Amino acid sequence: MKSGLDKLYAIVRRDLLTAIRHRASFAFTLVGLMVQLAAFRYLSDAIGPSFRPHGVEYFPYLLVGTGLYTFFLMSTQAFLSSVQEAQQTGTMEVLMTTSTPPTVLVILSSISAFAGNIVNLGVYLFAGVTIFRAPLHVNLSACLATAVLSLAIALAFGIAAATVQLTFQKGFAVVWLLGSALWLLSGAMFPIESLPRPLVTLAHATPFVYAVDGMRMALLRGETVSAIAPFLAALAGFGVVLLPLSLCAFSLSVSRARRNGTLSFY
Repeated sequence: MKSGLDKLYAIVRRDLLTAIRHRASFAFTLVGLMVQLAAFRYLSDAIGPSFRPHGVEYFPYLLVGTGLYTFFLMSTQAFLSSVQEAQQTGTMEVLMTTSTPPTVLVILSSISAFAGNIVNLGVYLFAGVTIFRAPLHVNLSACLATAVLSLAIALAFGIAAATVQLTFQKGFAVVWLLGSALWLLSGAMFPIESLPRPLVTLAHATPFVYAVDGMRMALLRGETVSAIAPFLAALAGFGVVLLPLSLCAFSLSVSRARRNGTLSFY
């Protein structure tokens, strides 16, 4: 345990020092967030106050939906990028011969970017509330429960993307597919009820709609844990299945790549 914490500390410290040296990157990210929020604020004003999906104003509806959409997408890309970078720099084979298990290694390599995405989501929501006056009615316990389960889902999809990159060198295809599915099926920008019935059924077969709707209910309507229990149960079920499955798939892909000598292929 101590060894794992030492490794985590070393990686986070390294990435934090790197981020400090590249402060301009954070500034550009912040400007991008503000521009995106302004665009959504103007879009909401243009549509007008009569459009209230799920009984809430459209701007906070967009705020929560697009915030989680970006978080899921960027978290998946963080795991993919860590594997691709190791392949391109020729360090993948060296890393995979250390005493650290491959699954732990890929999580440690992506943890800083993963944490950075959480911070970006927090800044995004904070700016939407304080600068663009999005009304919130927060139930903290329901929000935290949804957030924890959503993190498990994001972790599972990130490891799955790393697996595809290691096995087929086509990880960015997963990110593109995930981005398209999230935009259309999660209800990030519009209620999924407006989709054709087959797509509504497909949306309910993915974890994203439960994460987005559950977070909206917790943040925008102040619903309690018991009120959003069906959403939490669905997220927990997806997490119990997807997280072990993705971890197992990654371990198998590493073993296969070692046998075939393709660890550093990209």
